[in-house]
Amino acid sequence: MAEERTAMEESLLLGKEVVSKTESHGEEERKKKVISKDIYLKEMKRICYLSGPMVAIGLSQYMLQVVSIIIVGNLGELDLASTALSISFTTVTGFSFLVGMSSGLETICGQAYGAKQYQRIGMQTYTAIFSLILVCLPVSFIWINIENILVFTGQDPLIAHEAGRFTIWLLPALFAYAILQPLVRYFQIQSMLLPMLLSSCATLVFHIPLCWALVFKTGLDNVGGAIAMSISIWFNVIFLGLYMRYSSSCAKTRAPICMELFQGIWEFLRFAIPSAVMLCLEWWSFELMVLLSGLLPNPQLETSVLSVCLNTIATLYTIPFGISAAASTRVSNELGAGNPFEARVAVLGAMSLALIEASIVSGTLFACRHVYGYVFSNDKEVIDYATVMAPLVSISVILDSIQGVLTGIARGCGWQHLGVYVNLGAFYLCGIPVAAALAFWVQVGGKGLWIGIQVGAFVQCVLLSIITCCINWEQLAMKARQRLFDVQFSAENRLV
Repeated sequence: MAEERTAMEESLLLGKEVVSKTESHGEEERKKKVISKDIYLKEMKRICYLSGPMVAIGLSQYMLQVVSIIIVGNLGELDLASTALSISFTTVTGFSFLVGMSSGLETICGQAYGAKQYQRIGMQTYTAIFSLILVCLPVSFIWINIENILVFTGQDPLIAHEAGRFTIWLLPALFAYAILQPLVRYFQIQSMLLPMLLSSCATLVFHIPLCWALVFKTGLDNVGGAIAMSISIWFNVIFLGLYMRYSSSCAKTRAPICMELFQGIWEFLRFAIPSAVMLCLEWWSFELMVLLSGLLPNPQLETSVLSVCLNTIATLYTIPFGISAAASTRVSNELGAGNPFEARVAVLGAMSLALIEASIVSGTLFACRHVYGYVFSNDKEVIDYATVMAPLVSISVILDSIQGVLTGIARGCGWQHLGVYVNLGAFYLCGIPVAAALAFWVQVGGKGLWIGIQVGAFVQCVLLSIITCCINWEQLAMKARQRLFDVQFSAENRLV
């Protein structure tokens, strides 16, 4: 009893000290009404330092899919169509959900790192891995039955059969992804970017010859692409796992695997599920747009061009994704440390960098609009249509950059649940209805679908901007600290 009382008293005293520190920071922030140039430039350097490697990491991981499609596509039209269909299906039903759920760690572990609760970071990473592996079980059942699902939705039976074969051999990649994404967040929130950068780039270099050999030299054909993806993702997982286990730089956040990992499941799911829904609602709206393009007159042309546009923004989104990860890391770290003023400066720095990046990338794309289509096709009709769509894609790049950073700020603050309502309203109550009306009622075609989804993205940006501008940073920092030390106090109570 004496030991229990001592532990409780220490936790309460620590909590009071933390709240007191946060309140003093609030008074300090009120005195610092103006963000000086030096503070702003220092924060911009931090954001650039974090976002640069994260862009390369995101691009390297995304290129695994692109390389597989390109190599398998050389086998023929059937293999290309089935592989593209399989990767699209598995991304929507599995990979996107795992990415979204693991983003919950950016709130939990990011704030814990700022509060110097290092052991909690390792334990929550294990909790996330365990939870995501459980999620893979029902997803696996869906993937095993993909052929029947695709035939039921009206896909060509031959394409559905080949897509089913490809997906079955992607199952190992699904479970690897369930481990990889929490590990990526584990290193990200600690700003340990070099191990991830080396691992991701090495994986991509390893994947290219492996995929080529399995596709063309073993007789596996398109299935070889799926096996190569599974092996490559597991290669990345093993590298990062070994680094986490044996590197001295991970010593303070490395926790023993024990029963305590089950006690953090509810807290993880509390942030993981809204994070996943927020991401998937946006992701699925773009996939739905491609499906709607198949109902338009000349569906082959419309679907081809919209797929070109979608692949373009998906590739370019790796840049705001890196800035978003940096924003989430900086905001969560500062809130966990009880520094509301620094968190606000991080938001300003991230948004500034996003606007600069959006201006450069969208301007470059618009300037290259006449040659843009040649990257994807030699068909003149497709190239001409892509030239018409390029200005709209340029606008999408700007909107994606803004909303990408704003959603990163949302994850850092821990209000993903608000992002769910924003995305639901912006895309499904506004964007998609406008897209359908323009495409089928006004008969603008594929341009109408893209304009509609841009309307949804614009509404999303406006709503997220309003929410971000209304944040009370002192109160948010205090709540973050209170939640962290309440959880710590509860954990100590259970252990005594």
